Amino acid sequence: MVEKSMYDPIKNVNIHKEEPIILGIETSCDETAAAVIQGRKILSDEIASSASIQAKFGGVVPEIASRAHTDAVAAVVEAAVKNAGITYAEIDAVAVTYGAGLLGALLVGVSFAKAFAYALNKPLIAVNHIRGHLAAAYLDEPTLKPPFVTLLASGGHTAILHTKTFSEFEILGATMDDAAGEAFDKVARVLALQYPGGPNIERCAKEGTPNIPMPKMLKGGGGYNFSYSGLKTAVINYCHTKEQKGETYSRADVAASFQCAAVDVLVEKTVAAAKETGVDTVTVGGGVAANTYLRESLSKACKRSGLRLVMPQKRYCTDNAAMIASEGLTQFKLGNFAMMDLTAKASIPLHSTLETVQSKRANKSEGV
Repeated sequence: MVEKSMYDPIKNVNIHKEEPIILGIETSCDETAAAVIQGRKILSDEIASSASIQAKFGGVVPEIASRAHTDAVAAVVEAAVKNAGITYAEIDAVAVTYGAGLLGALLVGVSFAKAFAYALNKPLIAVNHIRGHLAAAYLDEPTLKPPFVTLLASGGHTAILHTKTFSEFEILGATMDDAAGEAFDKVARVLALQYPGGPNIERCAKEGTPNIPMPKMLKGGGGYNFSYSGLKTAVINYCHTKEQKGETYSRADVAASFQCAAVDVLVEKTVAAAKETGVDTVTVGGGVAANTYLRESLSKACKRSGLRLVMPQKRYCTDNAAMIASEGLTQFKLGNFAMMDLTAKASIPLHSTLETVQSKRANKSEGV
């Protein structure tokens, strides 16, 4: 039996392997997900969601989400490996979301991934959930290479990024308050639409007309930054004023007006950023990127401007483990492996730094 002190999961790892097999695990919110990729090819992609349970409460209840992950994670990972047609021994590394997200939910995935990697003597890769959303584009177009401009639109972040290399990007602009996805959820509650808010706003908007004036502060000016707080408040005030006066209003028209105001500025500024940086490719990631109006609007805008658009399937815009494995592949190639004292973090910045096995060894050799 090998002593724990001799445990070294990266000692014999070939980071130059052309198509390593990466197991990805994602438990940041209400979806327990596991996926296996070989290179950029998806071999399996499994998801067990507790969204239907959460809908009863109008949103995600952290305690319920954590318990659901605990019940599902082992079976989901087992199914992912089985459906990938591989053995556990063939896995080259285990990638897991360590943040950002619900702390209890993240801890389930991180704890399982550490135990799984340790038991198989495989390297562990810590993945920033947001970087996972960015890496989803590589699944849609395996030959994709930087530089390009990325629109990130999710429940927790909204930003335009200039991706310069596989590991380096510059934030050109970001939300100054609410994220786009957060605004969708809050407006959905005001309109008495069920959780999750995004897809229900979209369905409601299809029956309406965007004929209600919305704040113009989102358009033009401010560089590539965004502000959704004013838009959200405008919708709330409009609905409450109508209700207080005993007047009726169309929920569908409100949904359509909000959706146009929320999305048009994202498209406008993303295309402008691509032109200014001189790139010829635009990518998109995050749950809001599953919105049909955004997808159609961005596609038309990029086509008019002669820009190539790489847009993941809707399934890979919302939370999934394939995107975590995709970012895990990038970190594998860079030799960035996590230590076994990895812990979950509810909040981490886009430009997060994590002490890896490699960096710790480098620090020790330099006397740090």
